[in-house]
Amino acid sequence: MRRVGEAHMQDSIDLLNYVFQVTNQDVSQIGARQMLEWKKPIIKSCDVIGWFSDNKLISQIAVYPFSVNIHGRAFKMGGVTGVGTYPEYASLGLMNDLMKESLTSMRARGQTISYLFPYSIPYYRKKGWEIISDVISYSVRDTQLPKAYEVPGRIERVDFDHKDIRTAYKHFSHKENAAMIRNDLAWVEHFKWEKDELTACIYYDAHDTPTGYMYYKVENETFYVKEMIFINEEARRGIWNFIRAHFSMVYHIKGKIFTNEPLSFFLEDSEIEEKISPYYMARIVDVQAFLSAFPFTKHATESFTMHVTDPMLEWNNGTFNISFDEETCVTATDLSADKADVQTDVQTLVTMLLNYKRASDLKEIGRLHADDDHVAYLENIIPDNQPWFSDYF
Repeated sequence: MRRVGEAHMQDSIDLLNYVFQVTNQDVSQIGARQMLEWKKPIIKSCDVIGWFSDNKLISQIAVYPFSVNIHGRAFKMGGVTGVGTYPEYASLGLMNDLMKESLTSMRARGQTISYLFPYSIPYYRKKGWEIISDVISYSVRDTQLPKAYEVPGRIERVDFDHKDIRTAYKHFSHKENAAMIRNDLAWVEHFKWEKDELTACIYYDAHDTPTGYMYYKVENETFYVKEMIFINEEARRGIWNFIRAHFSMVYHIKGKIFTNEPLSFFLEDSEIEEKISPYYMARIVDVQAFLSAFPFTKHATESFTMHVTDPMLEWNNGTFNISFDEETCVTATDLSADKADVQTDVQTLVTMLLNYKRASDLKEIGRLHADDDHVAYLENIIPDNQPWFSDYF
């Protein structure tokens, strides 16, 4: 096991192409040289480690150096991707070793939380990740588009990398719980496969402030929304006014939103097609450090104990005392699990703290064990901000 460097970039590409079934036709369309250029910043900026056999890369995992907004506070996050093993080396525990080594490195770098998009939810649950967001794929007919609204601002189509897009996103990501705080690498990775196909537009309010944007394409009489960001209702309506202006060009509008966005309620004709699916997963890398930095509400005054189990990381197993003064103080204790006020696992803990699921619901299904008073207390001290999610690749 060792770090994957520039000398093995082509091996890394070949492995991922095989695992993710990228065909020779796909490669020829993208270009082998372009794929190498895309791989360079990942190898240079990310923590990529792999197993080798006779100097041949046979299994690998990559971790991006990202940050996320959790209830208004920035946390360093390790974005996991590029997970793959050749099938002839499967069932040898190679990926389990790579994951543990990657998580150990994340902890050393202060990345107390990790995100990933799962190819198998059960597999990653066994490794300590849990669902933190849902996505809704929608299809709206042209006849269901909302009526035009009077808004004081305007829409402009702009260059793909216009600086005001990042300005609007920065404002947005610092407002929405669980959103990516995108760095340069995140922007490149998110759009690299579709950049040449997409058009960008920005909504400016009456003061020329960018308060929303959209990446989209019009193809085969369908309007595809790649990403729509809005800071307020005015921007949302302004962007939908722009979509409506394509009425004579398209029959359908298709895109993705998240479960706390009221699209169907927003439309006068709400009988649209929607498909809800679990989306990203997260896991806490370092329970003690994460809880110490977590922005509990002002109602957090009474200390309590929590016993946590983790299927991979021994430093997360144990009972923690959580107390509050001017700052949150989290200390490990020798208290046995059955004496702790709250008992849970690391998967349940992350989905509760990010407010994807409430403590009372988790207790009801047997994922969290605590008396009613402590359940109510948890719900009172965890900020009531539903997670909004933004991709990083």
